[in-house]
Amino acid sequence: MRSLISLAVVFCFSLFTLSFFPAGQAAGAATEPSKSSENKAAGASSKEDLQRKEEERLKALRKEVDAKIDEYSKLLAKIEEALKTFETARNERLDHMVKAYETMSPEDAAPRLAAMDEQTSLKIVMRMKSKKAGAVIAAMDPKKAAAVTEAITKIAKKFPTPVK
Repeated sequence: MRSLISLAVVFCFSLFTLSFFPAGQAAGAATEPSKSSENKAAGASSKEDLQRKEEERLKALRKEVDAKIDEYSKLLAKIEEALKTFETARNERLDHMVKAYETMSPEDAAPRLAAMDEQTSLKIVMRMKSKKAGAVIAAMDPKKAAAVTEAITKIAKKFPTPVK
């Protein structure tokens, strides 16, 4: 009786295995445990290789990014130097014009400054000595003098003054 029950259990197990697993898969899994561990070892090695390759790729990218940062930093320094040179030259030319207008009489300087665009005349008046600038503004047409004065006060409002 026991052998019959054993035989029935083996038969049921065989049917179960055949119905749920494709041909050869269940038998291969039961008879070849060493291949499974070899596959795991190969998979781990493959993962390590992939990780190492990814790290190498990231290092190469990092190198490229660092090279680009250095390149752009040098370019930025050149641009800043050129801008500084340009600003210096522009300020020198403006200072030269301020001296020229300061040497003129207020009656001669006023109509010339009034004929210029407001920004240029404003820059010149702002750099003039205050006594000379006052005389030139006084000699201007009242509407132009008012516009220059308003522009000067707008510039002063943009920069906070220290509270005493």
